[in-house]
Amino acid sequence: MKMKFPRTVRFDASDANAFPEAADAGEWAVTGTSAFAHSDPEAMSNKERLAFRNGWLGTASFGRATFIEVVEMSEQEHEAVVSVLAEYLVEHFGAPNLESARNAARGETEYTAGLCDHPIGTMLGIEREFTDDGISERIRVFPKPEEGLHAKIWTVEEDENEG
Repeated sequence: MKMKFPRTVRFDASDANAFPEAADAGEWAVTGTSAFAHSDPEAMSNKERLAFRNGWLGTASFGRATFIEVVEMSEQEHEAVVSVLAEYLVEHFGAPNLESARNAARGETEYTAGLCDHPIGTMLGIEREFTDDGISERIRVFPKPEEGLHAKIWTVEEDENEG
């Protein structure tokens, strides 16, 4: 059975310049907001602030990406993402054991999959901010353009004065 899930997109080199570590194009991604739960906004570098404000977390490089695209993934691919993310939570965030890390990873992937209730090809962005109540997160949706709806911005006409 297939499910909708995000993959990172890279339009240009801006992510590599904006974030401490940029995700590669085509990685499975999660919001990764929990990585900032204990962050001090005043202690963050400019790149860390940008990663916090606008970065999805790639699950291969664990770098950040500004945009993701809604695609389909198989159950096996989903389980692989859960496993990799669980190992990352143990190694980098001190999860007490792999079982609890798998539960947290599964929760993160299910939450992220729930954000993908859009047509395949829809692009999503993320915006976060620190508030008095913790972290506020908003998802920006950029619908896939319909085929044939490209705007014509100019036409080329022959100049009658040219000889």
